[in-house]
This record gives sequence, structure tokens and C-alpha cells, in this order.
Amino acid sequence: MNFLELAKKRYSVRSYSEKPIEKEKLDTILEAGRIAPSAVNYQPTKIIVVTDAKGLEKVSKATNFYNAPCVLIVCNDTSASWKRKYDGKEFGDIDATIVTDHMMLMATELGLGTLWIGRFKHKVIKEEFNSPKELEPFNLIAIGYADGEAQRPDSHSK
Repeated sequence: MNFLELAKKRYSVRSYSEKPIEKEKLDTILEAGRIAPSAVNYQPTKIIVVTDAKGLEKVSKATNFYNAPCVLIVCNDTSASWKRKYDGKEFGDIDATIVTDHMMLMATELGLGTLWIGRFKHKVIKEEFNSPKELEPFNLIAIGYADGEAQRPDSHSK
């Protein structure tokens, strides 16, 4: 499958089967995030992998992840991200977004569904996962096997 086919195949999954994600697939998804480009190659993005029931219960206090068997909490380490000297623009949010995109596309290639979650209670995630001050949760990704077919498989045709 070429890149455009892959990008068109990805869609937001809001119904997941109970089938767990194989460790090899999860490792491959995380590797795709690890190799993502970042400003000045500082690689400030940190990922919290949540697959156990207790961790998923913590996530449920902050957002709806549609019972996916895995949630990746994509964080920006503000102490490690590059800042542009001309205006102080901090690039960690951009870096975290690139990592998020790489991981979602890798999951799609591996036959998994994803949901990019930006609507979550930031403070709850920080508290529930004892996140240090400099580690800012930026995106959440629900990952798992889709339960059913895409509701809008042709959404990218126009």
C-alpha cells in the first residue's frame, strides 16, 4: 500500500473489539513514534502506554476512549523541547503531534484502528498519572481492533 492509500484508510474508530493488541504490534507503533522528526532532533516527546484495567480506568476519568484496549498518552517534556530564539516559540506541541501522526499511521498499516483524542481533562491526566510539572499531556491515542467497518470509508474521496 502506498502512502496516500494508507492515509486514506485511517479513520477515527469509536467502537473497539475486546481483542488485545499484540506486543509486537505495539512495539512497532512506538518505534514509529520514536523515529518521528522533531525540532533540532531534541525528541522531547514522551509516551505513557496504558493497557491495564487500572490505567484505563484512570484515563476514563478524563475522557471517553470508547473502550479501546490501549491508550497512548503523548506528552511534551517542556524542559527538553526546542525553543525558537527569535520569539520563544516552544516546538514540543508540534513534535508531539508529528509523533502522534506517525503512530496512528503505523497502527493503520498493522490493521489496527485509532482515535486521536484532544478533548480530555488535562489536569485529571496529570494527577492520575503523577506527571511531573514539565511533562505535559498533549494528545491521547485510543488504539485497538475496530469493531465493525468504517462508518465513512469514503470520507477522503472528495
